[in-house]
Amino acid sequence: RTAYFIGGALGIALLLLRIGFSESKIFATVKQEGEVSRGNFLVLLWPPKRLLRYLSCIAIGLPLWFGVGILVTQSLHLARELGVTDVIKPATAVAVCYAGLTVGDFASGVLSQILGSRKKAIGTFLALTTLSIVFYCSMHGAPGWLFYAACGFLGFSLGYWAVFVTVASEQFGTNIRATATTTVPNWVRGALVPITILYDGLVSSGLSLVESAFVLGLGLVAVAALALRGLEETHGRSLDFVE
Repeated sequence: RTAYFIGGALGIALLLLRIGFSESKIFATVKQEGEVSRGNFLVLLWPPKRLLRYLSCIAIGLPLWFGVGILVTQSLHLARELGVTDVIKPATAVAVCYAGLTVGDFASGVLSQILGSRKKAIGTFLALTTLSIVFYCSMHGAPGWLFYAACGFLGFSLGYWAVFVTVASEQFGTNIRATATTTVPNWVRGALVPITILYDGLVSSGLSLVESAFVLGLGLVAVAALALRGLEETHGRSLDFVE
């Protein structure tokens, strides 16, 4: 309940802070062009090439919520199956993971600028995510502090959220850029529902909790990597275009 109070207050503060922002000149120009459809979600669904671009943006974010929603949230049960010597507290695992996420978000943004590439930065962090999943699922008989360290490393490797959202924004024209930027992350969050169903299905098929998490995690990273490969590089591109 305390967390909800804090989050709600921060949300209101953010709303008040945004009042002082003015629209970009690019958006203001498009706004004056009455014949351009603005904010129409259906524009993202047609033609098929644009829909594929939209789905690809969603796909590269799938490992993010798998890591938090399965590996970290279910850390108590997974650690127990792995034989971790200490009792793991999910709340602590979440805190450590999000500390890693915060650092990772800064690091991925800096790396993107250094490399001059959004795709290379995300690709690097997807590779780190693969390593972190393997590391996490290899914690057989590990002490509690090492398991928490694995959660922190997992969080850091998943810290490409800021670059991921930036890619979603830069992939689409000014008339639907905000629509794409706000809906892509929400689809990724909502994807935790089918991801959880898949996870339960793997467990029901006879795999252990850890084996199911391992298979599903690497599968989602593979999907994200394939989707990333099909997207255009957007670093430094002009955003003055419409769909």
